[in-house]
Amino acid sequence: MDATMQTINSNDPSSYLAPGRYVDSDHPAVIAFARRVANVSMAPREIAVKLYYAVRDEFLYDPYHFDTTVQGLKGSHVIETGRGFCVPKAALLAAAARVLGVPARVGYADVRNHLTSKRLYDMMGTDLFVFHGYTEMWVDGQWLKATPSFNRSLCEKAGIRPLEFDGSVDSIFHEFDVSGRRHMEYVHDHGTYADLPRKEMLASWREHYKTFADWGQVADNGADFEQEVGPAS
Repeated sequence: MDATMQTINSNDPSSYLAPGRYVDSDHPAVIAFARRVANVSMAPREIAVKLYYAVRDEFLYDPYHFDTTVQGLKGSHVIETGRGFCVPKAALLAAAARVLGVPARVGYADVRNHLTSKRLYDMMGTDLFVFHGYTEMWVDGQWLKATPSFNRSLCEKAGIRPLEFDGSVDSIFHEFDVSGRRHMEYVHDHGTYADLPRKEMLASWREHYKTFADWGQVADNGADFEQEVGPAS
């Protein structure tokens, strides 16, 4: 773990305002994005809600855009490419929140996803998503979980209720989809971090996914997750 992560005081929200390598709130594109969506004159709750929806819907959820380089996992990379999987999207939300003075951190959990595309299932060899990323923001004296991964158009196509966030309670994946079928269940929570724990994350992915080294080839083949996914997946 990075030394900067070891010195964080988890009881002090202000410890989660400084830029990180991946939660790069000092990046010009992240600063411009955050200031376009909200401003520091707003209440923290309003800032958190506005940023959540902007990150959720302005950037496509794309598990095939799986860039695990240092650059590829940064929040700013989502802005540069217009898409990203759960980990960098969570980093972007945390980074944008910090720009506007709202303490934020990133968290990870292993979740079982019962609705996925055949290509993605074959690629992973399982429906267990290890180190799925979410964001926590400090709003009105409490840490709130927010999961900005799945954009609205993808949810509607897949028959999944888009996750809503009102800045007062946690926003995590629904257990069932709109048809009552099981959608997502949390298996294990790895906790929260000031910045993305890349080494720990990559080690866990290599351990759980035997084909991990070949995942980059899927993106190179031009796979389109939103076109593949659907209620029958």
